[in-house]
Amino acid sequence: MWNETSTTEAVARTDRAVVLGLGNPGAGYQHTRHNLGFRVIDSLHRGWSAEPWREECAALCARAEAAELVKPQTFMNRSGHAVRCLVERYGYQPERILVVYDDIALPLGTLRLRPVGGPGGHRGLASVVGSLRTDSLPRLRLGIAPPGEAPSGDLAEFVLRGFDPEEIPLVERQIERAVRACEAWLERGVEPAMAAFNGPLPPIDGVERAAAQAGHEEDTDPGSQHPR
Repeated sequence: MWNETSTTEAVARTDRAVVLGLGNPGAGYQHTRHNLGFRVIDSLHRGWSAEPWREECAALCARAEAAELVKPQTFMNRSGHAVRCLVERYGYQPERILVVYDDIALPLGTLRLRPVGGPGGHRGLASVVGSLRTDSLPRLRLGIAPPGEAPSGDLAEFVLRGFDPEEIPLVERQIERAVRACEAWLERGVEPAMAAFNGPLPPIDGVERAAAQAGHEEDTDPGSQHPR
């Protein structure tokens, strides 16, 4: 296991929550399927009016009242190195680290929140689990597979491609719902958040569509307000 630091700051922040997004750094990867985790963190950063990004432990970190936001800059397969550095520095507890990432096994638009589990073939999560030597990390998976069909061919190439134009509206709704799921996890815990958000996106009804077009999306999910 890791060695916790003994500084005053580490002791004060041991129970602090972390929302950790997985992805690859650089503009060339920004809109790929593999970077949905980063995009959720960016949306949280804007919505929470968090502090500016700072570079620490080979990651971009930003402090908000609700949680610490983290985007490792080590590339996906080495994400755990940055996370372990932060855990050793601040004493974060695994059960208080929510890992947000893409999942090729789930269809686009589907969310799956779980309190524990293995990496399921995702190399970024495998790096985090291996570096912390525990799989007791809550995780929020965002589906990236085309609805109704399994991706074929080179999967590594597939996850590094962008979304098709007709998929973009669904991607944006999925990111918005993932943000609300993260907030529900923070405010109410993993089990209530799972009950509220696991599964595919609900259909857009006429009221929600009109509200979205007006820039004020109708939101009936618990925990939808941004904590500060």
